[in-house]
Amino acid sequence: MKKIKSGDEVVVICGKDKGRRGRVEQVLANGKLVVDGINVVKKSQRPNPQAGVAGGVVEKTMPIQASNVMLWNAQAEKGDRVAIRFEGEGDSARKVRIFKSTQTPVDA
Repeated sequence: MKKIKSGDEVVVICGKDKGRRGRVEQVLANGKLVVDGINVVKKSQRPNPQAGVAGGVVEKTMPIQASNVMLWNAQAEKGDRVAIRFEGEGDSARKVRIFKSTQTPVDA
């Protein structure tokens, strides 16, 4: 189970966007996240008339390393670390993400 999933709200803890919050759009296999409005860069795009794409400078959201963000804890109003706890016993046990500071479930 991953500690950060798509749709979670995260806060950036280092880099040029430090302190900004955003929603995770995509979790990539290489340990990076695409967060809405975070790590936006300007890229030059070549025109492609066959696909109907105009050329020019476009803004694009680039992936950010997962270690550079923390899950946003709305209850404590700060970024928080996440742990995984097993709830239930035996074969019916399931994994649940919890915040380290408050010991409350993330998905509650």
